[in-house]
Amino acid sequence: MSSLFDRKKIIKRYKVVAYAMLAVGLVVIIKVAYIATVKRDYWMDVASRLVRDSVDVKPVRGNILSCDGRLMASSLPEFRMFMDFKAGGDDNETRDSLWEAKVDSICMGLHDIFPTKTAAEFKRHLEEGRAKGSRHWPVWRGRVSYNTFSEVKQLPVFNLSANKGGFHYEKFNARQRPFGSLAKRTIGDLFGAKDTAQFGLELSYDSILRGKMGKISRQKVRSKFLDITIQDPVNGADIVTTIDVNIQDLAERALIDELKLVNGNVGVAVVMEVKTGDIKAIVNMTKCADGEYYEIKNSAVSDLLEPGSVFKTASLMVALDDGVVDTTYTVDTGSGIWDMYGAKMRDHNWHRGGYQVLTLPQVLEYSSNIGVSRIIDKYYGKNPEKFVKALDRIGIREDLKLPIVGYAPPRIRMPKKNKHGQYVNWSKTALPWMSIGYETQVPPISTLTFYNAIANNGTMVRPRFVKQVVKDGKVIKEFPTEIIKQRICKEKTLREIQTILEHVVSQGLGKKAGSESFKVAGKTGTAQISKGVSGYKAGTVSYLLSFVGFFPADNPRYSCIVCIQKTGLPASSGFSALVFHNIAEGIMAQSLKLDVTDARDSLSILMPDVKNGNLIAADYVLTHLGIHSNKNWSGSYTEGNPIWGTARKNTSDVVLSKGNTYSMKVVPDVRGMGARDAVFALERRGVKVWLNGRGKVTHQSLAPGHVIKKGETCSLKLEL
Repeated sequence: MSSLFDRKKIIKRYKVVAYAMLAVGLVVIIKVAYIATVKRDYWMDVASRLVRDSVDVKPVRGNILSCDGRLMASSLPEFRMFMDFKAGGDDNETRDSLWEAKVDSICMGLHDIFPTKTAAEFKRHLEEGRAKGSRHWPVWRGRVSYNTFSEVKQLPVFNLSANKGGFHYEKFNARQRPFGSLAKRTIGDLFGAKDTAQFGLELSYDSILRGKMGKISRQKVRSKFLDITIQDPVNGADIVTTIDVNIQDLAERALIDELKLVNGNVGVAVVMEVKTGDIKAIVNMTKCADGEYYEIKNSAVSDLLEPGSVFKTASLMVALDDGVVDTTYTVDTGSGIWDMYGAKMRDHNWHRGGYQVLTLPQVLEYSSNIGVSRIIDKYYGKNPEKFVKALDRIGIREDLKLPIVGYAPPRIRMPKKNKHGQYVNWSKTALPWMSIGYETQVPPISTLTFYNAIANNGTMVRPRFVKQVVKDGKVIKEFPTEIIKQRICKEKTLREIQTILEHVVSQGLGKKAGSESFKVAGKTGTAQISKGVSGYKAGTVSYLLSFVGFFPADNPRYSCIVCIQKTGLPASSGFSALVFHNIAEGIMAQSLKLDVTDARDSLSILMPDVKNGNLIAADYVLTHLGIHSNKNWSGSYTEGNPIWGTARKNTSDVVLSKGNTYSMKVVPDVRGMGARDAVFALERRGVKVWLNGRGKVTHQSLAPGHVIKKGETCSLKLEL
């Protein structure tokens, strides 16, 4: 039986097909090899422009707010701008002709935006990048704001898509502090290049503030790039601090003024709210090479220095609480020099014959080194462990565990014995000197926390820097006040110490801290600063001058510590006491609320001095004071739009006259205005303002009617 198929013919056909497929395969392989080698760079470049997988999208960093919600640190967009001179593909002729036609316009536009650099300089810079064929050539050094970026983006070529024109950018969430350097070391900062937390609350609460990264995939579809969201970024939450901007500013100015006056090296001022432990102000100033003072480190929480006489309060509290002495106890201080196991203990007035016999309250009032050390040595010299354990009991050795990087807990050593019962870290002179604030290291924040407990009826609370975490206007986490110790000592002891501290200010060495308007309680402190192995007297002697206390003493609202480090004499704790006084007076004045009508009497008419400026606001205030104002304009405060003009005071009324209307392109007349109105009127026109003096504007460097040029600055002189 013959086959239906011719096997030889079929095999020939199969071979033809196989050879054809082999040939096609070889062509494909050769093509792939060609693309992978010869054309590799070209196609890799195309691929890079067509798709970028898993591009990170940065979240917006959360804000840091003051206790009343004012911005202390916020993230604003900033941009770095670049040119890709190979954008537009292989059509070099079209690309080059477009650039040559527009380059002069581009450079003139850049000069208008950045006046410090000429159009010719911009042209040379950009042509250099073009000659190099750079794909990432910087248009401008550093970052620019969103407004500046928007202006640049509108220039020719730059307004095209990145794929066509080549203009592209990098976006950053830049950290801005509206109040400048205020509380800088506590608020913190970021490393600019990486936008990562560097120190302060920025670092301590970084996990809350930074949010979570998002991801997108960028793909080119029909000649357009599309962002395909893989994961949305989660913006950071806001933290509400305990800092009061007004108190912070007050404390900073008071401290710097005194540092300049006494030529201090380092200054610290901390204000704490008694009941809550809220840190309302924290100032850390260091004198730098230029003679000015800046916040270099957070000395208030990190400086481990011997506190000196402010420690004596803790020593006498221990003795009173243990019942070994009472307020009637007397101690002989001799002529101001006392031998303590071969070492000379001196009172500050030893050259005037000393204090002789003092009562226990007087020992603290006059800050007698001999008095305190003799009491403590008499009752605890044979058992120093008991004294140090008592310091634990009253809270002065407490580790506060503060959320501030660099915080150092107190270092007050505990006596230790070897197996033979001999002390290995203790000498006979250790306790007498420890009792007066030497041989121990306590940061200012710990000293303040102890005194705050005295003001808070014996309850010690942990210093609080952050109250809340807020997201989208909702509180998502609270940080309540934490009680460290419910009671630091017996009620009787507390009342005695409170009374003594008040007498220190009213009749002792702390008089400079006092006030005629309210009672103040506190303690002075002067200590020589050790230079380590070199001791206390190597070279020029340095001093730590302190005052710590609370006010009003009869109903404490705030506690405060002021420390000044300075080299050489004069060295008096009165320097710090005076700063304390200015801070306390300022805080109490800020909180004082009086009805202005109380200033009236039957024989006088209250006629305030009204400044030129916003007449709407002036008329609003005058109306509420019941003072008639003649005016040549109409409008109300609720409408919100300012009316600018002049004010003239008469015996029975105030005349408010609408002034000349100035366009937004010319400088207005701000003479006679207060600083607030003058700055507003100028800065809304894009003019930068420098202020000199206080009161009303008497002179402006740019004349009224002057046509405003971009980047101009107007100096204003103010006088009372």
